Amino acid sequence: MPRIAGVDIPPNKRIEFSLRYIHGIGPKLALDILKEAEIAIGAKAKDLTEEEVARIGGIIDRNYQVEGQLRRTLQSNIARLKDIRCYRGMRHRAHLPVRGQRTRTNARTRKGPRKTVAGKKGVKELTRG
Repeated sequence: MPRIAGVDIPPNKRIEFSLRYIHGIGPKLALDILKEAEIAIGAKAKDLTEEEVARIGGIIDRNYQVEGQLRRTLQSNIARLKDIRCYRGMRHRAHLPVRGQRTRTNARTRKGPRKTVAGKKGVKELTRG
Protein backbone atom coordinates (compact mmCIF):
# COMPACT_ATOMS: atom_id res chain seq x y z
CA MET A 1 0.00 0.00 0.00
CA PRO A 2 1.75 3.17 -1.20
CA ARG A 3 1.98 6.03 1.26
CA ILE A 4 2.01 9.54 -0.20
CA ALA A 5 1.84 12.78 1.83
CA GLY A 6 1.10 10.81 5.00
CA VAL A 7 -1.91 9.00 3.51
CA ASP A 8 -2.19 5.33 2.59
CA ILE A 9 -3.70 5.35 -0.88
CA PRO A 10 -5.74 2.36 -2.10
CA PRO A 11 -3.47 -0.06 -4.00
CA ASN A 12 -6.08 -1.68 -6.25
CA LYS A 13 -7.33 1.52 -7.86
CA ARG A 14 -5.88 3.46 -10.76
CA ILE A 15 -3.36 6.02 -9.55
CA GLU A 16 -5.36 9.05 -10.76
CA PHE A 17 -8.24 7.95 -8.50
CA SER A 18 -6.03 6.87 -5.61
CA LEU A 19 -4.40 10.30 -5.39
CA ARG A 20 -7.82 11.84 -4.68
CA TYR A 21 -7.77 10.20 -1.24
CA ILE A 22 -5.29 12.91 -0.23
CA HIS A 23 -7.13 15.95 1.16
CA GLY A 24 -6.62 18.85 -1.24
CA ILE A 25 -6.11 16.81 -4.42
CA GLY A 26 -9.01 16.57 -6.85
CA PRO A 27 -9.42 15.17 -10.37
CA LYS A 28 -7.58 17.95 -12.25
CA LEU A 29 -4.72 18.20 -9.76
CA ALA A 30 -4.22 14.41 -9.78
CA LEU A 31 -3.84 14.42 -13.58
CA ASP A 32 -1.46 17.40 -13.44
CA ILE A 33 0.73 15.64 -10.86
CA LEU A 34 0.88 12.44 -12.95
CA LYS A 35 1.78 14.41 -16.08
CA GLU A 36 4.58 16.22 -14.23
CA ALA A 37 5.86 12.95 -12.73
CA GLU A 38 5.69 11.30 -16.18
CA ILE A 39 3.59 8.37 -14.95
CA ALA A 40 1.12 6.66 -17.27
CA ILE A 41 -2.53 7.40 -16.54
CA GLY A 42 -4.33 4.15 -15.85
CA ALA A 43 -1.53 2.45 -13.93
CA LYS A 44 -2.58 0.76 -10.69
CA ALA A 45 -1.19 2.23 -7.48
CA LYS A 46 0.27 -1.15 -6.43
CA ASP A 47 2.24 -1.38 -9.69
CA LEU A 48 4.21 1.82 -9.06
CA THR A 49 7.87 1.52 -8.20
CA GLU A 50 9.32 3.14 -5.07
CA GLU A 51 11.04 5.71 -7.27
CA GLU A 52 7.72 6.72 -8.92
CA VAL A 53 5.99 6.99 -5.54
CA ALA A 54 8.87 9.15 -4.29
CA ARG A 55 8.58 11.34 -7.40
CA ILE A 56 4.85 11.89 -6.81
CA GLY A 57 5.49 12.63 -3.12
CA GLY A 58 8.19 15.13 -3.99
CA ILE A 59 5.98 16.98 -6.46
CA ILE A 60 3.13 17.19 -3.93
CA ASP A 61 5.40 18.36 -1.10
CA ARG A 62 7.12 20.95 -3.27
CA ASN A 63 4.16 22.47 -5.13
CA TYR A 64 0.92 21.88 -3.24
CA GLN A 65 -0.62 22.42 0.17
CA VAL A 66 -2.35 19.20 1.29
CA GLU A 67 -3.70 17.39 4.36
CA GLY A 68 -2.87 18.98 7.75
CA GLN A 69 -1.23 22.11 6.36
CA LEU A 70 -4.27 22.82 4.15
CA ARG A 71 -6.72 22.15 7.01
CA ARG A 72 -4.78 24.55 9.29
CA THR A 73 -4.81 27.24 6.60
CA LEU A 74 -8.57 26.92 6.09
CA GLN A 75 -9.22 27.04 9.85
CA SER A 76 -7.04 30.13 10.25
CA ASN A 77 -8.87 31.84 7.37
CA ILE A 78 -12.23 31.16 9.04
CA ALA A 79 -10.87 32.33 12.42
CA ARG A 80 -9.68 35.57 10.77
CA LEU A 81 -13.15 36.17 9.33
CA LYS A 82 -14.68 35.61 12.77
CA ASP A 83 -12.17 37.94 14.44
CA ILE A 84 -12.79 40.86 12.10
CA ARG A 85 -16.55 40.29 12.49
CA CYS A 86 -17.31 40.48 8.79
CA TYR A 87 -20.59 39.13 7.41
CA ARG A 88 -19.08 35.78 6.42
CA GLY A 89 -17.45 35.44 9.83
CA MET A 90 -20.76 36.10 11.59
CA ARG A 91 -22.45 33.44 9.42
CA HIS A 92 -19.72 30.94 10.37
CA ARG A 93 -20.15 31.83 14.03
CA ALA A 94 -23.96 31.37 13.87
CA HIS A 95 -23.65 28.03 11.99
CA LEU A 96 -25.64 29.36 9.05
CA PRO A 97 -24.95 29.11 5.30
CA VAL A 98 -22.14 31.45 4.31
CA ARG A 99 -22.59 31.85 0.57
CA GLY A 100 -26.04 33.39 0.21
CA GLN A 101 -28.23 30.28 0.28
CA ARG A 102 -31.78 30.54 1.58
CA THR A 103 -32.49 29.52 5.17
CA ARG A 104 -36.28 29.60 5.41
CA THR A 105 -36.35 26.10 3.96
CA ASN A 106 -33.42 23.77 3.32
CA ALA A 107 -30.04 24.59 4.96
CA ARG A 108 -30.52 21.56 7.23
CA THR A 109 -26.97 20.37 6.76
CA ARG A 110 -25.55 23.61 8.08
CA LYS A 111 -28.22 24.35 10.73
CA GLY A 112 -28.44 20.82 12.14
CA PRO A 113 -31.56 18.89 13.15
CA ARG A 114 -34.86 20.76 13.41
CA LYS A 115 -35.73 22.43 16.68
CA THR A 116 -39.51 22.34 16.92
CA VAL A 117 -41.21 25.53 18.10
CA ALA A 118 -44.75 25.25 19.50
CA GLY A 119 -47.50 27.29 17.85
CA LYS A 120 -45.49 28.35 14.84
CA LYS A 121 -47.31 26.43 12.11
CA GLY A 122 -50.72 28.11 11.75
CA VAL A 123 -50.36 31.86 11.45
CA LYS A 124 -53.77 33.18 10.24
CA GLU A 125 -54.35 36.41 8.39
CA LEU A 126 -56.16 38.98 10.54
CA THR A 127 -57.20 41.22 7.69
CA ARG A 128 -59.81 40.00 5.29
CA GLY A 129 -60.40 41.81 2.03
